Amino acid sequence: MSNVESLYDNYIEIAEGIYWVGFADEHAGFHCNPYLIVDNDEAVLIDSGGRNDFSTVMLKIMRTGTNPKSIKRLIYQHYDPDLCGNIPHMEAMINSEDLKLISHRENIVFINYYSVKSQMQCIEEIDLFYEFSSGRRLEFIPTPYCHSPGSFMTYDTKSKVLFSSDIFGAYDSNWTFYTHIKEQCSDCETAIGCEFPKTECQIAGVLNFHKRIMPSIKALKHALSRIEALDLSLIAPQHGSILNTEISRDVSIQRLKSLEDVGFTCFYKE
Repeated sequence: MSNVESLYDNYIEIAEGIYWVGFADEHAGFHCNPYLIVDNDEAVLIDSGGRNDFSTVMLKIMRTGTNPKSIKRLIYQHYDPDLCGNIPHMEAMINSEDLKLISHRENIVFINYYSVKSQMQCIEEIDLFYEFSSGRRLEFIPTPYCHSPGSFMTYDTKSKVLFSSDIFGAYDSNWTFYTHIKEQCSDCETAIGCEFPKTECQIAGVLNFHKRIMPSIKALKHALSRIEALDLSLIAPQHGSILNTEISRDVSIQRLKSLEDVGFTCFYKE
C-alpha cells in the first residue's frame, strides 16, 4: 500500500457531521469524492461512487458509526458512472423502503439504468431543497451544462459547505486532500516562487479539466456566478482536491473565469 493510500484509508471529517468517504490512489490522476452527511440518526450520501469503489465507500461509512439503513437519500448531481455505478450495491446494502434517490429530471432518465428499485425525486419537484428532521437544510443549485444539462450543486446551509460536483474538479497526479492552490497561483505562467516546483501545478490540472469537460465558457461563468453569491466555509468537489481556504476559492474562480477556450472551442478552431 502506498503512503497516500494508507494516509487516506479511513474517513475524514471535513466539517461537523460531514465525511469524505472516498478512495485515494496516488497513481490515478483522477480522484472521486463521495461525501456523507450525518445529522442525528439520519444520513445522506452525495455522489456515492463507481462500482469498484463500493466496498471502500461502504466500509468508511460504517466506520463513521453510521448504520447503512439510516441513509435516507442518495443524491446524484449528474449521471456519470463514477458517481452512479455503485447504486445497485448501495440499494442492496441500505435495503430500506424509505430510501429515495434525488437528482435533476435530466439525470433521472439515465440514472434509471443504474437503479433497480428506489423511488426517484426530482429536485424541482421538491422545491430545490431537502430537509432533515432536525431542520438542517440542503439546497440544490442548478448549474446547467456544467457539464451535463441536469448538473447541480448541493449547499449545506448549516456548515456552509458547497458540494460542487464537477466544478473545481481536476486532472491531477499531484493530488492532495486539501488543495495547495495559493495566491501566487493567480499567475502561474512561471514557476518562480512556487513552493512545489518539481510537481505538477494544481491550478493547471483544474484549468485543463474544465477546458475539456465543460461544454462552454458561458455555462461555466453562469455556475461560477452562483458560487460567488454564496457564503462558503469550503468547497468539496466530486473530483480533485477540497478548496478549504478563501484564497484557493478566489484564485480558482478567477482563473476559471479567465479561460477563453472551453469545450467545443477548445478542440475546434475555424
